Amino acid sequence: MVDRMNPARALRVAEIINDYRTLLVHIARHNVQIPTEGGHKETYKEIREGLAAAQALLAANYDPSVESTPSNTETEKAELKRTILDASARRFQAHRIYLRVAVATRCALARQNILREGRPAIEQTASLDAVENTFRQEMGRVTDQYVVDDLRTADTRAGYWTEEDPSLSEVLDWIHRHL
Repeated sequence: MVDRMNPARALRVAEIINDYRTLLVHIARHNVQIPTEGGHKETYKEIREGLAAAQALLAANYDPSVESTPSNTETEKAELKRTILDASARRFQAHRIYLRVAVATRCALARQNILREGRPAIEQTASLDAVENTFRQEMGRVTDQYVVDDLRTADTRAGYWTEEDPSLSEVLDWIHRHL
């Protein structure tokens, strides 16, 4: 029996992997100049860690093999479902990294704009504190549930078929076991 869902699964794999690739490109664009006196700041630390995490994610290998089944159709179905899970986990991680790096970059640029290449002065303290508070608040919003909801909203808006997309718990379990 032919599984008519396999072409839809294959298309979903392509959509997820394309989104993953796009996220990695956008993460790489967030490499801001880190001032020597500001290298210890949380924002710059988050940017460095995000870029390193994206590199590690990119370097993580994928093993598409699954146990053979008596039917080639069932084997193909299992391979596609496993690939959707792996691609979803990678995209989830890339999106989480992207959101965190984007917050850090906005705050780093706001900090640089306040300082305008100078050293912090007493009259800038309130503005710098506000930037750091904004950073902490926005970073606190980037939860696993927020990331998955953001991805699902984007997929729905794009009209993608998401019937067999893995749940957040499946994605997190896959990440802990394989990535």
